[in-house]
Amino acid sequence: MSSVLVISGSPSPGSRTGILVARVEELLRGSEHDVRTVHVRELPTLSLLTEDLRDPEIGDAVAAVLRADGIVVVSPVYRAAYSGLVKALLDLLPKRALRGRAVLPLATGGSQGFLVAMDYALNPLLAGKGADNVLRGEFVLDGDITGDVVEPKADDAVRGAVERFAHAVSEARFRRARPRLRVAG
Repeated sequence: MSSVLVISGSPSPGSRTGILVARVEELLRGSEHDVRTVHVRELPTLSLLTEDLRDPEIGDAVAAVLRADGIVVVSPVYRAAYSGLVKALLDLLPKRALRGRAVLPLATGGSQGFLVAMDYALNPLLAGKGADNVLRGEFVLDGDITGDVVEPKADDAVRGAVERFAHAVSEARFRRARPRLRVAG
């Protein structure tokens, strides 16, 4: 069974991003993945901002990233940039922490104009942490999340992204677990 870590930059469980995180967790568990979510808002703020890796909760969050076969990063977009919560956690990771893992970026925002945050802000942040298998993510408009439900058209897009991700996680796990053969000589 592959392990997947969802990194939630949601400011609260009931936010639109929080609703999207819950939907992604549901879809991933339906794909028989071992799913864990780190809600960055629940980490100790001072330790997070001062990059105190000795804090047990911070150390556990970083270790969870390093153990996962796949990472889903979910962030609200504010003024065409990802959440500071997401950035604060990713800044704690070693330079190549995401190498060899499937990574799926997802974002929510108020208008299509914020879609550029995926390509020009979030993806470069992930690449800076060594992500070499970033899948095409999805941007979900705030208006496509009503109450605690992702509207059908947006849900179909998210479901498709999660299915592509689930396949990529299985492949990434296989590549990471495969023994490396050395040529004698």
